[in-house]
Amino acid sequence: MKNIVVFTGAGVSAESGLGTFRDADGLWEKYRIEDVCTHDAWLRNPQLCVDFYNARRKDALEAQPNAAHYAIARLQEAIPTTQVITQNIDDLHERAGSHDVVHLHGEITKLRSENDDLATVPLQGWEQHYGDRHPDGSLLRPYIVFFGESVPYFPVACNIASGADIMVVVGTSLNVYPAASLLEYAPINADIYVIDPGHPEFGIYRDRVHHIQEKATVGVPQLVEELIAQYGSKE
Repeated sequence: MKNIVVFTGAGVSAESGLGTFRDADGLWEKYRIEDVCTHDAWLRNPQLCVDFYNARRKDALEAQPNAAHYAIARLQEAIPTTQVITQNIDDLHERAGSHDVVHLHGEITKLRSENDDLATVPLQGWEQHYGDRHPDGSLLRPYIVFFGESVPYFPVACNIASGADIMVVVGTSLNVYPAASLLEYAPINADIYVIDPGHPEFGIYRDRVHHIQEKATVGVPQLVEELIAQYGSKE
């Protein structure tokens, strides 16, 4: 059975109504990264960071999974060797039925210890109150990998990518490092599918990429059905 790795970014959740960060009208056009998404910002004005991510969390909890999320979950069910890596901080993959999703940039539905980036606790509802504390005694902060911080699950993602027979990339500009370098870890003979309605720059991968020029809710279900037909169990 083929090892399939699906790597998703904000473009997938955008079709569920969640704002992206890097598009022309994205969140970074409305907020300065330095004010809400760095460790210095957290030290300087933690309440602003809490308010920013409370709003993102409220939006995420009100959003619903779309056809792309459901198709990826169907792929995992039909081909159990499928693994999902995402740059997204929402839980739409999980709510669609995906499991063991590797969240590179954190999870909006959780909080973490200020002292330990992997010591997380679930948050009920959308609102964090600044000043709440982790069982280890430290302040709780959003479970988000801020710019400039290490990505704790990146080695896990690299290990998964290194075993891929097929890489499916959807909804990501491949501009945020180190996540953007994930393709470098895929075997040289791995098939790479990129689902993007635009004209992305594939660089050194251009001779290896199968470009599906569709939005996620169209291209992902289409590709998933093809992969299941070709590699799914015939029982």
